[in-house]
Amino acid sequence: MYHYMREAWKKPDTSVMRERMISWREGPAVAVVDKPLRIDRARSLGYKAKKGFVIARIRVMRGGRTRIRAGVKGRKTRKQTNRKTLKMSYKWVAEMRAAKYFNNLEVLNSYWIGADGKHYFFEVILVDPQMPEIQSDRTMKWIYSSHNRGRTERGLTAAGKRSRGLFAKRGHSPTLKVRPSLRAWNRRGK
Repeated sequence: MYHYMREAWKKPDTSVMRERMISWREGPAVAVVDKPLRIDRARSLGYKAKKGFVIARIRVMRGGRTRIRAGVKGRKTRKQTNRKTLKMSYKWVAEMRAAKYFNNLEVLNSYWIGADGKHYFFEVILVDPQMPEIQSDRTMKWIYSSHNRGRTERGLTAAGKRSRGLFAKRGHSPTLKVRPSLRAWNRRGK
């Protein structure tokens, strides 16, 4: 079943997606949803239909990031640029906003669900590490430990690692970074 759902998402129905995105644009930028829209993708990223898991739909503006121009006299006009290039992906930005909005939850992962002319839409999987159902789950209890707090802010989610250039496995692509480097790994005992 998940195979056919994955294939259907490769070419989604445009009329259905248009109606969804119209309602998503009218709603809030961060919204909690009852169940994931792409259940196959959510399950592959670690989602389980049990207490402690929350799905949030995040809306992120497309285009360059703008900053407020300095309004002080005596500055050069050419120095008053208001467009910045952010090295974070839109997915990472969505995860950061979800982590800020739900500050008692931890971001597990996220996935793309749509885009229109102005926005990207992502669903972010969040986990409550204090729930006893999560602490007793054999595959999810790792998120309860204290050194996994603030994973998104430290760039430890999949989107964060990809934006930092750390997602390649050793020996697969010579152009991508792999941490730690072989040289650093060999020096660790000295």
